[in-house]
Amino acid sequence: MEMNDAIHALTALGHNTRLSVFRLLVEAGPAGRMAGDIAEALAVPPATLSFHLKELSAAGLVHGESQGRYVCYRADFGAMNALIGFLTHNCCAGSSSADCVAPTTKGKPA
Repeated sequence: MEMNDAIHALTALGHNTRLSVFRLLVEAGPAGRMAGDIAEALAVPPATLSFHLKELSAAGLVHGESQGRYVCYRADFGAMNALIGFLTHNCCAGSSSADCVAPTTKGKPA
């Protein structure tokens, strides 16, 4: 991940509603959630949710798929993992402390 992509993703996640939406979609897994379900779960008006989903989509963190009149949104787990990898790339590289442990993802180094 490039620096500008990381900045764009972190900026998108830097809002309470967008972070809540993203976490809800991560929790939903690959199946995702319908826009109406997201709005209901977070008590966010549809127009407001649409604005926030647009921002998350522009940052490459979520993708929407039309299903008839409705849209199902899914977290982009590849983008999420790339952001985590970018943030932790040089973790503990300059430390000799035994307390500094590089983060892991599902038992593998990040």
